[in-house]
Amino acid sequence: MPDSLALYAGIGCRKGCDAAQLSALLSQTLERHGLPLSAVRALASIAGKAREPGLLALAGQLQVPLLVFDVASLEDLQPLLSHRSAIAFAHSGCWGVAESAALAAARQVEGRCALRVTRQVSGPATLALAWRG
Repeated sequence: MPDSLALYAGIGCRKGCDAAQLSALLSQTLERHGLPLSAVRALASIAGKAREPGLLALAGQLQVPLLVFDVASLEDLQPLLSHRSAIAFAHSGCWGVAESAALAAARQVEGRCALRVTRQVSGPATLALAWRG
């Protein structure tokens, strides 16, 4: 893996999802795809999750920022999503929190974005990884 690999982990979760659950999903996803934890540059989610304790705790453990995006800033990323969830849309106004947030973070930091790992689900959480592509 090149040293310059930078990944942005988009996370969607139910209220109260703890850092251990989120960390397990992230670790399993990275391992399954042969990607190093050290490549994760930021966590990202929708603005409504900005104060979610599990997300904040995981960002602190990884020593990366938690970037949050409002629904309006995620709308133009919809064509890049691998999956559109009616349930996510009903709860958040966004068709895919994890993928959209990951893409938005990569675009914000890297200037362009692509999904590296599409939506992964584990219990109360979803995760996707984006990169510059």
